[in-house]
Amino acid sequence: MKLDGYTRLAAVVANPIKHSISPFIHNSAFEATATNGAYVAWEIEASDLADTVANIRRYQMFGINLSMPYKEQVIPYLDELSDEARLIGAVNTVVNENGNLIGYNTDGKGFFKSLPSFTISGKKMTLLGAGGAAKSILAQAILDGVSQISVFVRSVSMEKTRPYLDKLQEQTGFKVDLYALEDVSVLQERIAESDLLVNATSVGMDGQSSPVPESISLPENLLVADIIYQPFETPFLKWARRQGNPAVNGLGMLLYQAAEAFQLWTGKEMPTEEIWQSLTEKYQ
Repeated sequence: MKLDGYTRLAAVVANPIKHSISPFIHNSAFEATATNGAYVAWEIEASDLADTVANIRRYQMFGINLSMPYKEQVIPYLDELSDEARLIGAVNTVVNENGNLIGYNTDGKGFFKSLPSFTISGKKMTLLGAGGAAKSILAQAILDGVSQISVFVRSVSMEKTRPYLDKLQEQTGFKVDLYALEDVSVLQERIAESDLLVNATSVGMDGQSSPVPESISLPENLLVADIIYQPFETPFLKWARRQGNPAVNGLGMLLYQAAEAFQLWTGKEMPTEEIWQSLTEKYQ
C-alpha cells in the first residue's frame, strides 16, 4: 500500500476496538481495488465522539464505522440517516458526501447477504435475542418484505423489548410477535413453521452453551444462522448440522456489512471472495 498526499482515511471508532479485524478487511479491499485509502482503528472515550465526527469533515475522510458503545450516541452529530438506520436507531457506517455526513446501518444487509442462496422476502423468521444485532436484522427483514417474524427473548427482557417492537410497528405497520424463550412449546411451534432461525444473542461464545434446548427438532430445509464467528462452530450450529440443516456462522455478516460500507464510501465493489479466503484461514 502506497501512502501519499492523496490518501484518504477511514476508521472504526469504538471502545474497546484494538482487536478489530475491520482494518484487515478494509485495507485488503483498498489494496485489491487500487483505491488510495487507509483504514485505522480509533479507541476513543465518549467525550471525544463529537470531535471525532467533526474530523471526518476536517480531514475529508471517506467516513467511519462505529461499534459499541457509539452506534446510538453518534446520531445527534450526523446530518442525515438512511431508512434502516432510522428504524434500527443505530448507525454503524458514516459516509462523508462532500461534508454532508450520512448515517447508515449495514449490519442487517450484511447479514442477509451472508446467507447462501436465500432471500427473506415472503418468508418466516424466528429470531433469538433483541440486542443491537437483532434489531438490525429485524429492521432489514421488514424492509426486505419478510412475511412473519417471531422474536424470542428471556422473560426478564420482555418488557424492555416491547417498546422497540411497538415503535417498529408504528413506523412500518409490521407487527412482530414476541415470546419468552423459556416457553419451549411455543418456540418449537414457531421454529417448525419458519424458513430461517437466527441466534442473535451472545450465547455460545463460550463454546459450551446454546440458546435453545437440544430437544427442539428442526424442520427440513430450515436455514440456521448464528451471528457469532468465534468459535467458528458454536454448539448451536453443531446441533443444527447434526439434524441435517444448513447452518451459517457470523463471519459472513462481518465481511458483507464491511463490503456494504466500502461500496458506500468508494463506489467500488469489495472483492469479498478473495478476502473471505484469508478470513476463514484466520478464524477456522
